[in-house]
Amino acid sequence: MVVSHHDSVKLFRNSLPYINAHRGKTFVLMFGGEAVEDENFANIIHDIALLNSLGVKLVIVHGARPQIDQRIALRGLPGRFESELRLTDKATLECVKDAAGSVRSQIEALLTMGLANSPMHGAHIRVCSGNLVVAMPIGVREGIDFEHTGIVRRIDVNGINDHLNDGSIVLLSPMGYSPTGEVFNLSHEDVATQAAIALGADKLVVFSEQEGIVDQNGKLLRNLELRRLKEMLNDPLRVNEKTVLQAIVSSLEADIPRCHCVSYRQDGALLQELFTRDGAGSMISQSYYEQLRPATIDDVGGILKLINPLEEKGILVKRSRELLESEIEQFTIIERDGMIISCAALYPYPDERMAELACVATHQDYRGSSRAERILEAVKEQAISLGMDKLFVLTTVTAHWFLEQGFIAAGLDALPPRKKELYNYQRNSKVFVLPI
Repeated sequence: MVVSHHDSVKLFRNSLPYINAHRGKTFVLMFGGEAVEDENFANIIHDIALLNSLGVKLVIVHGARPQIDQRIALRGLPGRFESELRLTDKATLECVKDAAGSVRSQIEALLTMGLANSPMHGAHIRVCSGNLVVAMPIGVREGIDFEHTGIVRRIDVNGINDHLNDGSIVLLSPMGYSPTGEVFNLSHEDVATQAAIALGADKLVVFSEQEGIVDQNGKLLRNLELRRLKEMLNDPLRVNEKTVLQAIVSSLEADIPRCHCVSYRQDGALLQELFTRDGAGSMISQSYYEQLRPATIDDVGGILKLINPLEEKGILVKRSRELLESEIEQFTIIERDGMIISCAALYPYPDERMAELACVATHQDYRGSSRAERILEAVKEQAISLGMDKLFVLTTVTAHWFLEQGFIAAGLDALPPRKKELYNYQRNSKVFVLPI
């Protein structure tokens, strides 16, 4: 697809809020050895370099499982696993060190590349690694000695932050070192999770074979909450790698604000996820006290209590209890501790493949925390599932917010004929449309 000059400029301008939001933040990026072997990996490195140049503090955690398997096979050693963990004897440990060192060197070389005809030209990136992960042995479990297989004991937070504050990228391998001078084989998911938690990272971004988090039918779930992800973790029919889901769950439970899951096969997925409104993969957030769900008849009173102040100010069109009861299935709500704090309604017009977004409201005490954006995303997914191509909205006061969400100003002719017939010229509402 050829991108026009105008589209390129528009894309760059639209990314500015995200550039400002991410500058100075700490992101932990996690990918396995499978990603390193993928033909798209060089593009991922270029995108990582761009993040670094935009002022994002980056900790990269890589795996090396396929590379370890290759070396074990070449040496004719048995590959031994117990409870999905590799048993690492001395001979296997040599394969681990060889593989992890090779992958680390490959990543460092790619991040150092600066040819004039490459995206890395003039980057001058410093990459730092070393004994930044302190490990301990798993030990003996149910009579089985895991030998040199270990778990993270401690992350050298001060050491990592020193490197990050110097503008360097920190690279962590799936190996750790003990105070007794031993080397341990670690899972890169454990290293990434513990690093994100110890550093208080702003995001954990994991690369997966899938587009992101997908359901049993392979459908991408662009936004989901911790509760839903934990349900998927224990589902035997899940599609995503269990280790990927567990890393995200553990990070969110330890108060990492947001996690993202993107494909290592899709060119530009990392940048699209971080710098565009719709993203490319999945964003997963905490939701200990709030639930986003379809409204039921029992929610009518709570919705009325939420929207009445806005109706009195003329921001929303008045709805009677009877009308709301008859249309309750059109509503989506966010409930917090039994209180409805946000709502929106969706009215499809199938003939025009359009749907109206209406009655968007958030309680005044809970504004400014992306709840309206969350409910908009949920309604968009609902509209897409119904076969709609566009959302439209009529508003008198909140035009700027809808513009910020990607809606485009339109005239009355953009409305479905049935809606145009009902247009209230006295309210003089502005029309906005969003392709979905």
